[in-house]
Amino acid sequence: MKRCPSPGLERLRASWAETLAAAGRPRVALADGADPRAVAAAAFLESVGLVQPCLVGRIEEIADTAVRAGVRLPPSVRIVDIDAAARDDRCRAVLDNAVAGRGLSDGQVEILAHDPVWVTAMLLGSGQVDAAVAGATRPTADVLRAGIRVLGLEPGVGTVSSCFLMVLPDGSRLAYADCAVVPDPSEAQLADIAVATSRTFTELTGQQPRVAMLSFSTAGSASHASVAKVRGATEIVRAKLPGLDIDGELQFDAAVVAAVGSRKAPGSSVAGHANVLIFPNLDAGNIAYKITERLGGAVAIGPILQGLAAPLNDLSRGCSATDIVNLAVISAVQASNRDRTGSMV
Repeated sequence: MKRCPSPGLERLRASWAETLAAAGRPRVALADGADPRAVAAAAFLESVGLVQPCLVGRIEEIADTAVRAGVRLPPSVRIVDIDAAARDDRCRAVLDNAVAGRGLSDGQVEILAHDPVWVTAMLLGSGQVDAAVAGATRPTADVLRAGIRVLGLEPGVGTVSSCFLMVLPDGSRLAYADCAVVPDPSEAQLADIAVATSRTFTELTGQQPRVAMLSFSTAGSASHASVAKVRGATEIVRAKLPGLDIDGELQFDAAVVAAVGSRKAPGSSVAGHANVLIFPNLDAGNIAYKITERLGGAVAIGPILQGLAAPLNDLSRGCSATDIVNLAVISAVQASNRDRTGSMV
């Protein structure tokens, strides 16, 4: 697998490599272990030495996939067999806690015990890996369900959300949210998404966030319930984080084009200079990131899940092996930051 040619992504990777070298190559589980994209990603990750990849699945299926895909898996790549994991005392303890009081039959519990996404979450919850990536062959709902039930939420978090880190062809970086989790966020949820995404952006890029709360209106140019929601969410964030550079409501062009921002929102420190873009609903966020990626030539990394107690991140089912590599590295960076600070940033 070749490196992505994006200079902006290569610069980011260099900074992430320094973080991961200091952290001692965090262990990252790939839940879609029998998928050829995951096998190729694991081989590449092992070859560059940024993280310790771990493929989750059935050993014989992973071996067959590697042969069919023409990928030589280094012997040092760890493979966790899901049947063996189902018998592991540490994994079973995490699973028992996750299903306690849910009224599941023994048969239903056994299905979960052998589900690769649940096994991956169990490995993470029991401390056998430091971070995890799932979803190349499963819908986001499956990944979220395992993450919420097995790992739980980060203390103080009320909304699980997601963002994409977008690396544009010119090297600039943006965060888009929410693009995968909350279909129609309330005012309070939209505020939570803005707070979480601003922190994720700084954690992964080292840049100060300038947050634009997006709408079809700018600074009162239109009146509608959805516009009022965006304004209300902006005020909630300002109250929570008075030092955060945030403005809303802003139209997309006013948020990212300086000449437009100066005309539509004069005096705003965010207008024309935003790097964190919070969309009013999932329709807008999901469509926007795919347009930016497919037509704008950006590299889209994510969905990066926000609010879980440990770094478990989701993949689009249309992902490439390179997408898995990028998200695995990001997950490892999150794990190393958690180890250093004691909490998710």
